[in-house]
Amino acid sequence: MSPSAIIDDVWTEFVRTRRSDLRDELITEYAPLVRFLVSRLGIPPTPLLEAEDLISYGMIGVINAIDRFDPSRGVRFEAFAASRIRGAVIDQLRVLNWLPRSAVARVRQIEHALANLEQRLGRPAKEQEAAAEVGVSTDRYRQMLLEVGIVVLSLDAPLSSLTQDDEVASLSDLLEDSNSVGTAEQVEQQELITLLSAALDRLPERERLLLSLYYHEELTMKEISKVMGVSESRVCQLHMQAVLRLRAIMNVQQDGEDTTRSKQLRMTTAGGRHSRQKISSML
Repeated sequence: MSPSAIIDDVWTEFVRTRRSDLRDELITEYAPLVRFLVSRLGIPPTPLLEAEDLISYGMIGVINAIDRFDPSRGVRFEAFAASRIRGAVIDQLRVLNWLPRSAVARVRQIEHALANLEQRLGRPAKEQEAAAEVGVSTDRYRQMLLEVGIVVLSLDAPLSSLTQDDEVASLSDLLEDSNSVGTAEQVEQQELITLLSAALDRLPERERLLLSLYYHEELTMKEISKVMGVSESRVCQLHMQAVLRLRAIMNVQQDGEDTTRSKQLRMTTAGGRHSRQKISSML
């Protein structure tokens, strides 16, 4: 019997009996999923927050997912559990007050600085230039990138305080089904892809490589650090800078597109503008 068939049988029996030994078997089975998802959050370890602490927070999420999962719905457990695992980590970080309250403001500050420099210089800004634009030292600029590495207003944030619906785990669960896209939204989505492709071409080669390794090859920050020959925290800094640079470039491009569109076209695609902004915010 194949491993997948065995785990399917475990699920079937667990849903029927809720036996603790089967629950433990499922927790062990999906422990690697927790480690993978937590590693991709890109949270640098600190003296007060070690990697194993983050794993333990993620395990809370996978246990919650196991207790609530219903295989008969036809959804893969990995997809069902992902938001709960990430949400459990982010939620616990908030409880520990680990996430700076000013993180969102710093995201906007850095993003605006990168956009202004891009327009003035006609090329991607160097770290030293970005730091000077923000008004801080290069070391402080790098530290700011680490501090904003976790998006505070994450779509994966748990909704326990907002809803009692067990089937709704995160804000992403409340979004419209991406498979049901109207004509206007399809136009906006294609425009976004075009803008994103152009923005990627304008990134420094090092940042393009990092994004490719992370999003296409699905390597962890630790694995990328070995490929690029830098520390894991440096990978986190470069990743956040690349994301903010992309957002800055795309915002400038979108503003330029909007000024050249006719009023009729803007009205037609107004409903899809939120979708485009939403995707940009998740980069």
